[in-house]
Amino acid sequence: MAIERIRQVLPGPIDWQQVEAYQKQGWRLAAVEWERELGGHGITQAEAPPYGLRVAKDCAMLEENPKENEVLFTMMELLIEDGPYSFIAEELNRRGYSTRSGGKWSAISVFEMLPRLIDAGPKIFSTSEWQERRQRSREQGAGLRV
Repeated sequence: MAIERIRQVLPGPIDWQQVEAYQKQGWRLAAVEWERELGGHGITQAEAPPYGLRVAKDCAMLEENPKENEVLFTMMELLIEDGPYSFIAEELNRRGYSTRSGGKWSAISVFEMLPRLIDAGPKIFSTSEWQERRQRSREQGAGLRV
């Protein structure tokens, strides 16, 4: 059995007479969506996609963000080399990488990325790109251990 749905944007309070008219035509009220304006600006940090991902063009899924993924790979390499957070931040800035908000990396912003690196680590380590970076690092003598 097929179901037909329509969505109406209400210009004001619910018009119960209109609801009754639709019900007489065989429609039934299936959902109510509530909204209100929030203070502040747009998406909050809690709603933003995880670092390294972005909302896909179809807005239905998340996809990899190549620039942020490069930062994650680089950060992971530098962490494995046991570099202090301040060195990692300096190196990211030296390579021209900026934070998602466009700022400079700091020891604190690197530290705040640790939970994301833990989440992304298994995927990073399983990529051919990581294996190639690991091999290049071994050839250069740095010896990534993962």
